[in-house]
Amino acid sequence: MLNPQQKKAVETTKGRVLVLAGAGSGKTKVITHRIAHLIKNLHVKPSQILGLTFTNKAAEEMRKRVAELIGPEKAAEVTLSTFHSFCMKILRSDIEKLGYTRHFSLYDEQDVRRMVKQLAGQLLGQEKNLPAMEETIAAITRAKNRGEIAEGSAIVKEIFTHLETSMRAYNAVDFDSLLSLTLQLLQDHPDILKKYQQQFQYIMIDEYQDTNPTQFKIADLLARHHGNLCVVGDDDQAIYSWRGAEVQNILRFEADHTIKLEQNYRSTPAILGAANHVIRHNKTRHIKELWAAGQPGEEVTIFHAPTEKDEAEAVVYRAMQFHKAGIPWKEMAILYRSNVLSSPLEIALMQTSWEDRGQWVRGIPYEVFGGTEFYERSEIKDIAAYLRAIINPQDQEALLRIINVPRRGISDSALDRLTSLNRKERVSLWKVLEHVDVESGLSDRALAGVGSFVHLIEEARRKFEHPPYGEALRWLLQKIDYTKAIQEEVKSEKAQQAKSDNVEAFIKALESFPGSLTDFLESLALGEKKWEGSSKTENKINLMTLHSAKGLEFKVVFVVGLEDHILPHEKSVAERGLEEERRLFYVAITRAKKHLFLSMARSRKRYGKDVASTPSRFLFEIPKELLRVTKWDCA
Repeated sequence: MLNPQQKKAVETTKGRVLVLAGAGSGKTKVITHRIAHLIKNLHVKPSQILGLTFTNKAAEEMRKRVAELIGPEKAAEVTLSTFHSFCMKILRSDIEKLGYTRHFSLYDEQDVRRMVKQLAGQLLGQEKNLPAMEETIAAITRAKNRGEIAEGSAIVKEIFTHLETSMRAYNAVDFDSLLSLTLQLLQDHPDILKKYQQQFQYIMIDEYQDTNPTQFKIADLLARHHGNLCVVGDDDQAIYSWRGAEVQNILRFEADHTIKLEQNYRSTPAILGAANHVIRHNKTRHIKELWAAGQPGEEVTIFHAPTEKDEAEAVVYRAMQFHKAGIPWKEMAILYRSNVLSSPLEIALMQTSWEDRGQWVRGIPYEVFGGTEFYERSEIKDIAAYLRAIINPQDQEALLRIINVPRRGISDSALDRLTSLNRKERVSLWKVLEHVDVESGLSDRALAGVGSFVHLIEEARRKFEHPPYGEALRWLLQKIDYTKAIQEEVKSEKAQQAKSDNVEAFIKALESFPGSLTDFLESLALGEKKWEGSSKTENKINLMTLHSAKGLEFKVVFVVGLEDHILPHEKSVAERGLEEERRLFYVAITRAKKHLFLSMARSRKRYGKDVASTPSRFLFEIPKELLRVTKWDCA
């Protein structure tokens, strides 16, 4: 059943539609029912509908729900994707018009950092003269998110220009370039733009408050022909300006129809009351008020502990009481502004004893979100780099990663000599490796190592010409004796086994993948592959930052470290203003379904010293009648 406002959002299909969907108001339900309505009632072809969102999880959830409403066959024809995946498909089809080939590699942040450092060495003679790395990377990212040339010092602009040239030479793009190159392709080639404009008659964008200027321009271009653009989002949950999102995109959206979804299906009225009172203090927002049917629920609980250690122990004590009352650990979350606040909590969780099925157990199970993802593990990046180099030998970053994995007698000085030749001769590193000889100045051992590496890649390219790719990968790993490489890297048997298990998971994933090797690597790099053995569904308490919590919900939520230098965060307030920090607190509050605890410490370690803290100014924006103040050391 749809409520009246949800029904209105589903059935308003023509023109530019703005759906302001408050936290827990059923926006995914609206989007998926809107797609079903277009297909079943208005007889729109599924292939004419485009739905864009920001996470693979959200896209997968939409696909699942649409399939339940209209059947899996028709659902498969609807394009439901993240922005980056959608842009990847466009580029795979037409990137040759921009000077790349369709077999381009996708570079991650670490690849780009290495390239920036290398370019700094070339342009400046030494890396230490480079402006702060974070500032340089941020300027480059900001430029690509805006579809512009990087701003900043002359050297930053020069690095940006050389980076673009080098990546084209290596036939590689990074995540930000997926967007900026797609925008360039659509702007510079009207025939390609027209093709996609005619195909997609109805476009829907989820989490529109998180779009950056480049995404805004892409969506605007695609929707100009038919004019049917529906954007769904909540400006009160705009918390990603630090990675390029612009809340002004939703605040200034020129809508033919504006529909507000304010009925909340997640939280109690008491929790929503606290959230509403906090967010009202923001001046730049669309006015809306969350409400929920039913009993008010218990007040929001607040306590003030003497130290961060006391705060952590108090939170864990209360979590144990809820567990005794029958609430699973996985239905609880402890949220904090930054990862540095997790240590006292982890210690308290590890040291606490509790009764489990009649036995006393030491240590409450927990999981810290934001740890090393599968694709980021060194052994997986090694294997992926081999596959990248096999597909695209011009991929310099992949070659540099694997040329000495396992060790082949190519010293750092020899590698430096090779890359110098690469720059001096203005040819790809692969060409240098193919033709290097005794006149290069390399030792006999290094020359032998380079020769064996080139021969290996050439042989591997023949092996990987056709499936089964899993069989070819097993051959490759045996050929290079990767097991030995793991043993040389880590000494612990447990760590060796963990890495071996990850390698086996990678091989099995490749064996079961239905597409090409290029498609597999693309899926892996975009985070679309689901890996077996994930512990996300296990019964553990969830520890995560406020940013990581967005989109999630839990029966019990603890928000810790509510002190004025932490939330609002001093540096963030200086850089982005107070309102985004308030929105972050609002997001934290609205994660709670039944029970919400807010806590702080009177004293907290800063820079190794105990420093007195003051309560967050945001706490004083919640009316006293919605709060229950308790002692820190008891429930």
